[in-house]
Amino acid sequence: MLSRTGSLRERVAMYNENALKIGMFGANCSSARTATTVPRRWLATWPECLKLAKMADDAGIDFMLPIGRWKGYGGDTDFHGTTLETMTWASGLLAATKRITVFGTVHAPLFNPIIAAKEFVTADHIGDGRFGLNIVAGWNEGEFEMFGVEQRGHETRYEYATEWIQAVKRAWTEPGTFDFEGRFLKLKGVRAFPKPYGESRPLIMNAGSSGTGQAFALQNCDAFFTATSDIRASLDAAANKVREVKAQAAALGREVEVYTVGQVICRPSQKEAEEYHHHANVENADWPAVERMLELRNITRKNFSPEEYDAKRKFFAATSIGGFPYVGTPDKVAEELGRLGKAGLRGIGLSFVNYLDDLPYFRDEVLPRLERMGLRASGRAN
Repeated sequence: MLSRTGSLRERVAMYNENALKIGMFGANCSSARTATTVPRRWLATWPECLKLAKMADDAGIDFMLPIGRWKGYGGDTDFHGTTLETMTWASGLLAATKRITVFGTVHAPLFNPIIAAKEFVTADHIGDGRFGLNIVAGWNEGEFEMFGVEQRGHETRYEYATEWIQAVKRAWTEPGTFDFEGRFLKLKGVRAFPKPYGESRPLIMNAGSSGTGQAFALQNCDAFFTATSDIRASLDAAANKVREVKAQAAALGREVEVYTVGQVICRPSQKEAEEYHHHANVENADWPAVERMLELRNITRKNFSPEEYDAKRKFFAATSIGGFPYVGTPDKVAEELGRLGKAGLRGIGLSFVNYLDDLPYFRDEVLPRLERMGLRASGRAN
């Protein structure tokens, strides 16, 4: 365990020596990252989230990363229809834990940056410097309409997000009163106290997938989330993607860590794991919700032949919603996660069909294997 002096480097390291960071992704949303109708799917109640955070904290899990979601996708389960707001969720979990980093996921166009900066600082003090910010520049049009906010064009939304995070950072650092004059934001006589915990600011991440989104992350953030096919194609492809991102960041005079996401289904035998993955993700998929998510990507029955559409529909349900599926025995899951670490990725946000049911086996069987690979230190609480 690293001593906590408040440096940004230690925040980015999440105050530990784990080379490969492991996080719980999406636990604030009903069904999490699996659009399934199985009875044991995740409900995302507060008692469940609180129990998960304490379990993850004791297990040495590094972070919890929520999804910013305001409206579900419908379907038989109303996938993501029940969600906990991420800043209040993070604050509650930080108050109940000791070591784990907890992120808030915030849509910049929906929040005044000075109010947001104050929320972030409050959470950061609650967690003694363990709060992290996941910034989102845009999202589903229907969710923005709920707030009466018109979503900007793709390029412009990142221009706005750049101003927004600049205003937040100034609120975190300015020693006195300041004005902010930008294209989008005109803020007068701003005062923001206290400042973030210790001597540094919260770590910031972003998951922009476009070239513009990646450029924004490299210029403004400490961590970049990517779920492209490059990451899962091979060890060499993943390593090349990491080198590409880090080289682009270095050209800007910055250091940026690379993360990805994935779903884990781990069982004692490969057969059990594969059968349950198919059972939860395909046989019992919430198909109307899956189709709604595809529609938002302009993938509809009108645009493809029946055979092509069905193939895309099945592939999306089985391999894409939660990120790449890590399905198999503890040896296989550890080996595949280990490849990410060897490729230079800093970490991965994982989801499970049911975190409370599945994390104990992952904790007891997979984490020790990653320790033996030298990718993680022994993190269990005594």
